[in-house]
Amino acid sequence: MIDIKFLRENPDAVRENIKKKFQDSKLPLVDEVIGLDAEKRQTQQKADGLRASRNKLSKQIGALMGQGKREKAEQVKAQVKAQSDELLAAEAKEKELDERILKIMMTIPNIIDASVPVGRDDSENVEVQRYGEPVVPDFPVPYHTEIMERFNGIDLDAARRVAGNGFYYLMGDIARLHSAVIAYARDFMIDRGFTYVIPPYMIRSDVVTGVMSFAEMDSMMYKIEGEDLYLVGTSEHSMIGKFIDQILPEAELPLTLTSYSPCFRKEKGAHGIEERGVYRIHQFEKQEMIVVCKPEESMQWYDKLWQNTVDLFRSMDIPVRTLECCSGDLADLKVKSVDVEAWSPRQQKYFEVGSCSNLGDAQARRLRIRVNGPDGKYLAHTLNNTVVAPPRMLIAFLENNLQANGSVRIPEALRPYMGGKDVLVPKK
Repeated sequence: MIDIKFLRENPDAVRENIKKKFQDSKLPLVDEVIGLDAEKRQTQQKADGLRASRNKLSKQIGALMGQGKREKAEQVKAQVKAQSDELLAAEAKEKELDERILKIMMTIPNIIDASVPVGRDDSENVEVQRYGEPVVPDFPVPYHTEIMERFNGIDLDAARRVAGNGFYYLMGDIARLHSAVIAYARDFMIDRGFTYVIPPYMIRSDVVTGVMSFAEMDSMMYKIEGEDLYLVGTSEHSMIGKFIDQILPEAELPLTLTSYSPCFRKEKGAHGIEERGVYRIHQFEKQEMIVVCKPEESMQWYDKLWQNTVDLFRSMDIPVRTLECCSGDLADLKVKSVDVEAWSPRQQKYFEVGSCSNLGDAQARRLRIRVNGPDGKYLAHTLNNTVVAPPRMLIAFLENNLQANGSVRIPEALRPYMGGKDVLVPKK
C-alpha cells in the first residue's frame, strides 16, 4: 500500500504505475481517493475547530456559575451540547471517509522499482542468469509420480479417497527424502546467519490483509469457519505478522529469520491443482526466509535472498535459472520480484521452484511496523523468499539425480540427512 501523501502529491506517477501493471480499470481510483482525501481533511479541520471551540466554552461554564451568571452558563451549556453533537457527526463522517479511503488504497498497486521490465504477464518475464549445466540424459525420464511409485513412495489414490484432489501420501524413502530436504534447508539457512523459527500456522484477518492483496487472499487462503482465523499459505504471512504494531529499535535491524511451516492453498484461478502430480497442490511444506530491514538496505538483501536459493539448489546438483518478473506479473504489494526456476530433464525446460520479493514498505504500512531511528520513527522494509518447497523441489531433485538403472543419486550435501545413503534403489 502506497503512502496517501505520495498519491496526493504525485497522482501522475501513481497513474503511470497502474498502466505499467496493465490495471487500467483502477485509474479512476486515483481521482476518487484524491476527492475523498480532500473531503476527509476538510471534515477533520471542521472537527478540530469544533473540538477547540467546545473545550473553550466548557471552561467558561464553571467561571460563569461562580459569578452567579446561571442563565448565561445555561446558554453556554446549550452551545457546548450543540457543538458536541456536531462534533460527533463530524467524527463519524471522518471515520467513514478513512475506511473508504483505506479500502481503495489497498487495491492500488505499490510503486514498482524502475528496473522492473514492463510486461503483461509471466510470459514476458526476463531471464537473468543460469547456474549449472542443464542435464540431458540419454534415457527417458519418467513423470515424477512414476519415479516415486517405483520406490513405493507415493499414494495419490488413497489421498484422493481421504481428502480429494490436491493431496498426497508420501512414504518410505521418498518421505524421508522430503524431510531430509527440509532439514538440510533449515541448517543451510542457520549457517548463513538466519534465526530459525516455527511460527503459528493460522493467522487473523488483519494480518492476512496486511501481507497480501484482496485478490491473493481470495485465490489462496482457507478460512476457519466461525473463527477470525486463516490457514497460512506460506509462513511468510505469520512471520511478517509477528511484527504487527511493533516499534523496532534500529540497532536490532536487520531481522533475518528462516521458518518452517505446512502451507495450505485453495489454488483458485487459472492454474488450479494438478490431478496426477504434486506440482500444484492444496497442502505442502516449505522453508521460508524473511528480512525486516532499513529502507536503504532492502535491495542489498533482495539480492542476497534469491542467491541463497540458487546456492541451495546448486548444492544438490540441480541446475537453476533466475527470471526477473515483469510489471504485470508482480502482485500488487511487490516492488520487485525474481523467480528461481529449476531444470526439468523430462520436459527439457525450467519450472518455478521459488520466488523472492521486495515489498518495500507496503506490508509495514499495512501492519504498522515501524523503526525507531535517531531522527524519528519510519516504516521498515520487508522481504521474503522461498528457501525450498517440497514436493516441487522433489520433482527437480528426482529428475536431475535419476540414473539410467532407475536409482536416484544422493548428493553429498544431503547424505548426512539420509542416514549416510549415497543412492536410493527402487523397490520395483
